Amino acid sequence: MGIEEKVSEEFKKAGIIPLKIESPFADEVYIDVKAEDFKKTCIFMHKRFNSPVMAYFACDETATANDGAFIIYCTFESIELKNWLFIRYEIPAGKGEYVSIAKEIYSASLFEREMSEMFGLFPDKSPDKRSLRLHEEVWPKGQFPLRKDFLREIKTSVSASRYVFNRIAGEGIFEIPVGPVHAGIIGPGHFRFSVAGEPVVNLEIRLGFTHRGVEKLFENRSPAECLKLAENICGDSAFSYSLAFCCAVEKVYAVTVSENAEFQRGIFLELERLYNHIADIGGIAVDVGFSFPAAYAAVIKEKILEVNNEIAGSRYLKGINVIGGIKSGIGITQRKYLIDSMEEIEKDFRELKSMLLSSVSFMDRVDGTGILDKNTAEDLGVTGTAGRASGISMDLRADFPGIYLDNDFKIVTQSDGDVLARLNLRINEVEASIGIIKKFLNILGNENSIHSGNTNARAGYGLGYVENWRGPVLFWLDINKGGLIERCKIVDPSFRSWQGLALAVPGNIVPDFPVCNKSFNLSYPGNDL
Repeated sequence: MGIEEKVSEEFKKAGIIPLKIESPFADEVYIDVKAEDFKKTCIFMHKRFNSPVMAYFACDETATANDGAFIIYCTFESIELKNWLFIRYEIPAGKGEYVSIAKEIYSASLFEREMSEMFGLFPDKSPDKRSLRLHEEVWPKGQFPLRKDFLREIKTSVSASRYVFNRIAGEGIFEIPVGPVHAGIIGPGHFRFSVAGEPVVNLEIRLGFTHRGVEKLFENRSPAECLKLAENICGDSAFSYSLAFCCAVEKVYAVTVSENAEFQRGIFLELERLYNHIADIGGIAVDVGFSFPAAYAAVIKEKILEVNNEIAGSRYLKGINVIGGIKSGIGITQRKYLIDSMEEIEKDFRELKSMLLSSVSFMDRVDGTGILDKNTAEDLGVTGTAGRASGISMDLRADFPGIYLDNDFKIVTQSDGDVLARLNLRINEVEASIGIIKKFLNILGNENSIHSGNTNARAGYGLGYVENWRGPVLFWLDINKGGLIERCKIVDPSFRSWQGLALAVPGNIVPDFPVCNKSFNLSYPGNDL
């Protein structure tokens, strides 16, 4: 039975009759439904496949569709079917309201707030209608940035409505506002603590201060032009972002990437995971005042960055991916150097691990601190590193066929959901990444096919996805007949996971916030797209 028939059978059981089901790729299914069936269908998909809303976005088809419409896409991941399921329906151009699903599926909430600001499509009966990224700055009335009729040169404007924070009232409750400007090189974010003495009663996080209109920048440009843009969206994830983008383009172009290039991409992806996880482990030590292992972690990270530069010419793995493969391969001499380097890094990392886990005072600070339980994480749609530390067994490397699944990759999880669980998860993933790099290097052999010569442009749409060191990075692209990107939707794992941090902190004392924050280590630029 094909995937379309399987999905159709599932819908029959739920009493839902789709307008159309199509599967343009082996791992993507698009289900068109009537407006009145949209909410019911999404709730069914959420419960049946135990998936949060992975992406939820609109496309402006008013200029091209026969009757003019906005198309809404709500995306779920089915590990069981090894597929991405897109629920899709039309909103007439003259109608700016649609049925909210955020009350029943909370992981949809931020996406609905985003569509309100960017498209002027407002969810009816939404539990949270506050702004997401536009804040209180002056903004043009009736102008929505991701609509095709958006005016880039703004001459008239009105003030946005004031953002209302949740207020916790009671005797002895005080508010501590922190940010958005911080004493460091981190991005801007506002953290508002409600405290009773030192214990935190509530934490509300407001982001979007560096919203750059990234998705708009992709429009009306060719994929070749946008590759450099993709890898510069989030500096600590340059390789995984460019890889997810390339995967989307390659899918639409029907490009077959050589197995050799796939394995080399896997090696670079694990190198990116390694240096970031080790930096985070050092950061956790810094935030509890354990300076020696923090410095030792910085030394190991520097070794990995030197390895990156030696084999790729870039410490942060930029300029490697091209559409159809990679720019230049890892040669025989470089492979020997990489294997020797992994042995040295593995030895040093064992020392770092021993320093941390043998310290009673360190363990006292991280054990039981900043707990995010599994049920809360699932409700919020927390994925990736933070989700797996709370017991959510989701990892795109194992969820879909590919070089990882074909080589016995096993998902690493923890169950306690505290800072120690997130630390242990990173430790386990570092050890796993070193093993994966060694395994992939042994598989490479002497064959050196690194990119496909077939990159002929085609029209179409598709999803590129990568499990980076934080979690799933998604790029959905719609490429028109002229070879230009009509719509680009990007989802960073931090987008939903910031809410996980907000709910992990209450119950802890204010001085524990930095270590809770570092144990999540979420992205400001990845959120502020």
